[in-house]
Amino acid sequence: MTDTSPAPVADAVTVASSGATVEFRALRRSFGTTTALDGLDLTVRPGELVALLGPSGCGKTTALRMLAGFEHPDSGQVLVDGEDVTKTPAHRRDAGMVFQSYSLFPHLSAADNVAFGLRMRKVGAAERRSRAAELLELVGLPDHGDRYPHQLSGGQQQRVALARALALRPRVLLLDEPLSALDAKVRTTLREEIRRLQRELGITTLFVTHDQEEALSMADRVAVMNAGRMEQCAAPAELYDRPATAFVAEFVGTNSRLPGRLTDGGLVEVLGRRLPAQGDVPAGTEVDVLVRPEAVRVDADPTGDARVVATAFLGAVTRVTVRLADGTSVKADLASSEAAALPPGATVTVSLPDRPVLVTARAV
Repeated sequence: MTDTSPAPVADAVTVASSGATVEFRALRRSFGTTTALDGLDLTVRPGELVALLGPSGCGKTTALRMLAGFEHPDSGQVLVDGEDVTKTPAHRRDAGMVFQSYSLFPHLSAADNVAFGLRMRKVGAAERRSRAAELLELVGLPDHGDRYPHQLSGGQQQRVALARALALRPRVLLLDEPLSALDAKVRTTLREEIRRLQRELGITTLFVTHDQEEALSMADRVAVMNAGRMEQCAAPAELYDRPATAFVAEFVGTNSRLPGRLTDGGLVEVLGRRLPAQGDVPAGTEVDVLVRPEAVRVDADPTGDARVVATAFLGAVTRVTVRLADGTSVKADLASSEAAALPPGATVTVSLPDRPVLVTARAV
């Protein structure tokens, strides 16, 4: 079923929630011998959308569930607007949550699903109906209130779940991989609408995902998690352009590892050039240099010592894989019109721009 829902048109002011400040202080949580969180410190500013990004098992969902009140830390604190809510029950956290699996009640209509929390709080029937209609219009489903979940597409069900999470005017919105069950086109559309809605409402939002594209396109800041620790938290552009660690660089975006040699003055020698080295520079001189494919220059050269081994057409850009003389492979993203002159087998030279590069310990 195709999601053809219209864009939200309602006046968001009537459902807006003042954004809260959320703080995680030195959160630790273990499950048996597995450490899920290892001293997490993070502050989410009022009205900000922060994405927790990382591989499975990195601790991002555990952190979200601690804010929701579904999990409790072994040590550390969770604060909302300066109030310690670490031991506060989930139903008193004033947080709205949207899950990957929608979690709608199949026997209730869309409107009744949205109004469910209001009914539990003894809100009158007339106000429940009015509020549900308002929220369904806000998420682009003004004419779907009488439909049941099985009559809705996946994208429409997730819109209903979002409306339900907003029904009680929560101070914090929690999104637990809400788009991962949807097809690519619907996922792209819905993430744009969630972001627009979040900005209109000004609601503080924590968003868990393992999809770097989602995190970079939606978040004000992205916190990259690894083995229970936060490697870096920064705006998407900073995270991509200036990763603090090799893990961040390799998890966010694509990189090639090129052999390099540290020299005097904080420089690294790579591909015949000396460039400023950045990152936590390891001891010793032999290092790997991490380079983004868009930073690599490839030129046809009959006397070159590198050879194109593969090309992948991606539309306006073609990814060209080149094998250097020492056997190292490097990927370069070139304009497709330029890459057309570099078929597999072409002899080329490879170069890097004159700017700092991230170095890490030599892979063995």
